[in-house]
Amino acid sequence: MKNMRLKIANILSYIFGVGILISLFVGALSFVGYLFALIVGGDTATQICLFIYKTIYPILFSFTSCIVILGLIKMYVAGEKSMAPKKKEKIKKVKENEQEIKQEQQD
Repeated sequence: MKNMRLKIANILSYIFGVGILISLFVGALSFVGYLFALIVGGDTATQICLFIYKTIYPILFSFTSCIVILGLIKMYVAGEKSMAPKKKEKIKKVKENEQEIKQEQQD
């Protein structure tokens, strides 16, 4: 059962990576579009900006949201806990910080 979960997590991870790559690429293309509109100017620039804003961005936002949800599902399936600190590491760091503070006060 655990092997199956790891295989599913690997597949979801691959899809997530490709999806994020596509999102970043489309975002960069929209930046290039705005830059081109800035160079061209006038009514053509307005039409380019409106096309990007009204056509590209809604699709990009929906796609990116779906990809983020897929990434969260992947984390759940893999059993990853990225935002939860491990107690042992946290206690160890606190003790190290306390020792450093004591040493600084002695010096």
